[in-house]
Amino acid sequence: MKSQALHELVKKIFSDERTRSQFESNPDSVLSQFNLTEQEKRAVLSTHAKLGLITGNSSQLETAIDTGGPWVAPVP
Repeated sequence: MKSQALHELVKKIFSDERTRSQFESNPDSVLSQFNLTEQEKRAVLSTHAKLGLITGNSSQLETAIDTGGPWVAPVP
């Protein structure tokens, strides 16, 4: 994952039970808490629909989220 905001989102979902539960019931409410671009939001929702973001692991997510798109930026 290249985007810092995207990295923080996934980290929070995997490390915080409350965030994970909130994401399962209302993904948009969690996504709005992070400075994600619209393309990043679509990529997360698409990946969640395909893999189940919550049941995946970080390696699966990094592979599944299209990091080749123009919306990613290197993490400083």
